Amino acid sequence: MIRKLLALMIAGWLLFAAVWVVASGFTRNEVMLNAACDPTRELWRDLNATFIADHERTTGIKLAIRQSHGGSGSQARAVIDGLPADVVTLALFTDTDQLRKAGLIEPGWEGDLPNRSLPYTSTIVFVVRKGNPKGVRDWPDLLKDGVSVITPNPKTSGNGKWSFLALWGSVMWRGGTEAEAERYVGEVFRRVPVLDPSARGATLTFAQKGIGDVHLTWENEAHLEVQEANGELEIVYPPISVRAEPHVAVVDQVVDRKGTRAEAEAYLQFLFTEPAQEVIAHHYHRPTNPAVLERWKHQFPDLRMEAATTLVPSGRWDDVQKRFFAEGAMFDRLPLSGGNR
Repeated sequence: MIRKLLALMIAGWLLFAAVWVVASGFTRNEVMLNAACDPTRELWRDLNATFIADHERTTGIKLAIRQSHGGSGSQARAVIDGLPADVVTLALFTDTDQLRKAGLIEPGWEGDLPNRSLPYTSTIVFVVRKGNPKGVRDWPDLLKDGVSVITPNPKTSGNGKWSFLALWGSVMWRGGTEAEAERYVGEVFRRVPVLDPSARGATLTFAQKGIGDVHLTWENEAHLEVQEANGELEIVYPPISVRAEPHVAVVDQVVDRKGTRAEAEAYLQFLFTEPAQEVIAHHYHRPTNPAVLERWKHQFPDLRMEAATTLVPSGRWDDVQKRFFAEGAMFDRLPLSGGNR
């Protein structure tokens, strides 16, 4: 009788302990999805591993973070069409703000995290063949005889949009006129033999297929491309380029439906911590923490980086989108090479 009573008491305590552990979250498993732009695969692999270990150590919650990668504009459309991303880490403000316009993200999202929800910045640089045989060192050099240019499609790729804006800005920021910028950008795009839908696709076209003389790409993608090319490619930093700003955001409608808001917010807040900023710098993205950036300044050459919003009178991203990338806007009117229409 005593043994039976003792067994019942132990069973009761075990049941109570199990309920308490579950209620406290220490056996919970959560799965989150990060919809990211294409050239950040290696960055998020390391950031996810660092965050998952830290989060489990401090909360007892074991997370699994899945990734979806693609052209930034395509990713935004996929989330609007139902991809259940808890967070988006896309290439441009306008791609993320599409989700706000679709009712998936609350207004004012860019103020939810430090530095306008920018954990890092980047820029557009040139990758050229070994020895830089075409002598490309600045934006006007893209119009030298015989130079072929690789850049992804601005309609689907954040890299493509930033490259377009850098091309346009390279004229305007030096005192040129809009007519001069339009002629210059049109001539460059006539030299683009392939418009890949994403940044990584353009990398493969240039580095593996050997097409083109110059690749316009993210700073981090350029370093990865050169590292994997075994001395066959080089990076050239032009004197001036665009300041690329890839914002991050929680997808409010998704996390509230899934019950993952706390984890998603912790995930993005983690990006601004010093350990995460170190990982960001290691992957050649420019951290927004000044102390971390100072420690890594040896790998970030100085160049003049300008905001894309200076290219429209209003200084608003909506007007950048309407001016250059909306249906029937400037990019659609460019005289592209034969295979790109």
